Amino acid sequence: MTSTAPETQRGQDAGDPLGEQPTSWQRRLRRFGHVPRPETSLRDRLDPPWTRPGRQVWSVLAISPHVADRLVRWSAWGGPLLVTLVAGLLRFWRLDQPNAVIFDETYYAKDAWALVNQGYEGSWPKDVDKLILKDPSSVPIPTDPGYVVHPPVGKWIIGFGEQLFGFTPFGWRFMVAVLGTISVLLLCRIGRRLFRSTFLGCLAGLLLAVDGLHFVMSRTALLDLIVMFFVLAAFGCLVVDRDRSRRRLADALPVDEEGVLRPDARIAETLRLGWRPWRLGAGVMLGLAFATKWNGLYVLAAFGLMTVLWDVGTRRTAGAARPYMAVLRRDLTPAFLSTVPVAIVTYIVSWTGWIVTDKGYYRNWAATEGKGSSWSWLPDWLRSLWHYETQVYDFHVGLTSGHTYESNPWSWLVLGRPVSYFYEEQTVCKESSTGKCAAEVLAIGTPLLWWLACFALAYVVWRWLFRRDWRAGAIACGVAAGWVPWFFYQERTIFLFYAVVFVPFLCLAVTMLLGAIVGPAAGTGARADLGLTSKDPTGERRRTLGAIAAGVLVLLIIWNFIYFWPLYTGTSIPEDLWRDRMWLDTWV
Repeated sequence: MTSTAPETQRGQDAGDPLGEQPTSWQRRLRRFGHVPRPETSLRDRLDPPWTRPGRQVWSVLAISPHVADRLVRWSAWGGPLLVTLVAGLLRFWRLDQPNAVIFDETYYAKDAWALVNQGYEGSWPKDVDKLILKDPSSVPIPTDPGYVVHPPVGKWIIGFGEQLFGFTPFGWRFMVAVLGTISVLLLCRIGRRLFRSTFLGCLAGLLLAVDGLHFVMSRTALLDLIVMFFVLAAFGCLVVDRDRSRRRLADALPVDEEGVLRPDARIAETLRLGWRPWRLGAGVMLGLAFATKWNGLYVLAAFGLMTVLWDVGTRRTAGAARPYMAVLRRDLTPAFLSTVPVAIVTYIVSWTGWIVTDKGYYRNWAATEGKGSSWSWLPDWLRSLWHYETQVYDFHVGLTSGHTYESNPWSWLVLGRPVSYFYEEQTVCKESSTGKCAAEVLAIGTPLLWWLACFALAYVVWRWLFRRDWRAGAIACGVAAGWVPWFFYQERTIFLFYAVVFVPFLCLAVTMLLGAIVGPAAGTGARADLGLTSKDPTGERRRTLGAIAAGVLVLLIIWNFIYFWPLYTGTSIPEDLWRDRMWLDTWV
């Protein structure tokens, strides 16, 4: 398979589609690497073609063109499914180990069990975890309501796995592992659509499959991986919606006598893009993310702005003289209605168990303490839910008690302070020079992947600012939506594993960087910044060296994941080998 480097699709949304001369600020930015948009047809800018493997690949493998075409069609799904299979085997291998209630599983596993059995969370007695592990059937579900500080969707999902496989570690981790595996498939397909390359899409999915933080979170019954899944699904829905709306607009534009698509200001400014079910799907997914943990609300705001700006770029490319005004008139209201109200309704529906059982915490607040309020004309359940939400918000912003593994978001990208979910020491260990062995589950990303992602993010921001690449902007938006909000709560107790929400976008950033290192595929045109064409022997040598460099980086990341495997799975290893893996003092 050959790859498509990001250089082949610059600035599809920016610039005058009629090809006017660059402005003065664009000329000044050339010193930082800004280049004019390459000469491509209007249709290709609105609906970019997919990359196909070069014929030389098939000739070397002695594969006929007919068979090659079938393999290309198969690879669109076959490649992502193969990567997903590998990810699933890794995540489900010994999923019940360690046979313990690790870290915050002590909250979510029990709340999920109560939720799926009685519709609301109960107030569990202390020190009940050992009894659950020994004989879960002997532990009754408490009927007294429990005070919980996160919405119910994530716990409903965890509880579904418990219904299938019992109130056991495998049961409460099962559905999280399923979503973690499916998220790899989603990223493969999203990356393929984003880069117009099956190879790069599968590469992005492979990087996610071997990221340590995503791997550990996929094997632990916590809520953050579930938030990540819905955020990624929403992003994929919006990318599909963008492609379809641009294709619809391209089909409506006029074609001249030579069969060339031409921009048309009137069509670009007045055409209604019609029913957009994928955007509606994104609203549902963002509502489910918000209904799992509240940080999904920030993603809703960021993605809502992003999709509106995509509409601006679409109409500008099609020839609109005033694209912002056109979007304001034609697209803004439908975009709002298909995301924000849909997300809010989804959030409220997620509380159905709490509403209909009439026994949840604060469920009857409106009829007791809240009686006589000026808002008494609203349904009691709605006023009680609002009161509950205000109390939860006060809890979250006031959570400032120290924790051994808390970390500042500034340190997340360099993995400054990971979180130990489980640690067990064996004092009789003949394999160790110290006589001890250690088994740990450490929530930490694959170090080489994350450290490379620091450079990849710098490249993505540069591409977005100076190459006007919409894909780079989308990736940066995904990272910012999951990361930046935590900087406003630095006094709060926060942890590195919150970063799992934007891990897929880090993988996309690294994939974009690796694609640039490899270079453009044969026949995709010139590298304007290097002055190389695909027919230039110098360009072919450069591409070969780039492919070798990118391949070495990927192999190092895979090796790094394998090296840290014992720390991701709780595998017992000699203490000296465990210390060898503590690369930074802050990891201990």
